[in-house]
Amino acid sequence: MNRFRALALLLAAAATLTSCDENAVQEIAGPATGARIRFFNFGVNAPGVNFYADNTKMTAISSTTGTESTTGVAYGAVGSGGFYGVIAPGQHTFTGRIAAATDKDLPISSVTTTLENGKSYSYYQSGFYNTTAKTVEAFVVEDPFAETIDWSVAYVRFVNAISNANPMTLYVKHQTSGQETAIGAAAAYKSASAFVAVPNGVYDLATRYAGSSSNAIARTGVSFSAGRVYTITARGDITVTSTTATNRPFLDNTVNR
Repeated sequence: MNRFRALALLLAAAATLTSCDENAVQEIAGPATGARIRFFNFGVNAPGVNFYADNTKMTAISSTTGTESTTGVAYGAVGSGGFYGVIAPGQHTFTGRIAAATDKDLPISSVTTTLENGKSYSYYQSGFYNTTAKTVEAFVVEDPFAETIDWSVAYVRFVNAISNANPMTLYVKHQTSGQETAIGAAAAYKSASAFVAVPNGVYDLATRYAGSSSNAIARTGVSFSAGRVYTITARGDITVTSTTATNRPFLDNTVNR
């Protein structure tokens, strides 16, 4: 078969597939419809979990054997690499369920909430894991960032997921200009600030209690790129003073877009 005949056959096959409704190529260029949600395991000492919406699994980790890993989303991690999952708008019960073989699929956190079409949300396991009751707290916040990309600035907001911390304000200081910006008002536990525009650059981060000039939590050298949207979340145990402990207070940086 020469190359011209082969090309003709390929074009004919493509035309056949295009004309057949059930085999037609889907148009995926537009935005996905529905609500969007992602999941964080920030419950101190909580086991690894898989996250569910009602009875539908939203996150899971594959092992090298091709079967589901029993690790799940570990403490300090975000499910699905930080990407949002699309879900039908409406009321849902979200749960974090143990991924390990022991107590497999036991729900340890749960929130029932209503999601709106076209909006984005984040589910946080938070607080301290109760090893007796096998429960941990959780909450959901909306992620109300603009869909239109502004290439001149980055947008940053703050979420407080530390149950034993007072309301805190996040401050970001540009390492080059020295300009410090407050990211919204003080955020209490289980709440979030508004998104605030900041110039492109590398920043030092700190949270402070109202009326205090001392840093409650600090982190240096965090890059914010113009055109991107970021959530900085405080997690851990505010009473821990170690700089290496897994449960130390920490400022997590995750990209929304």
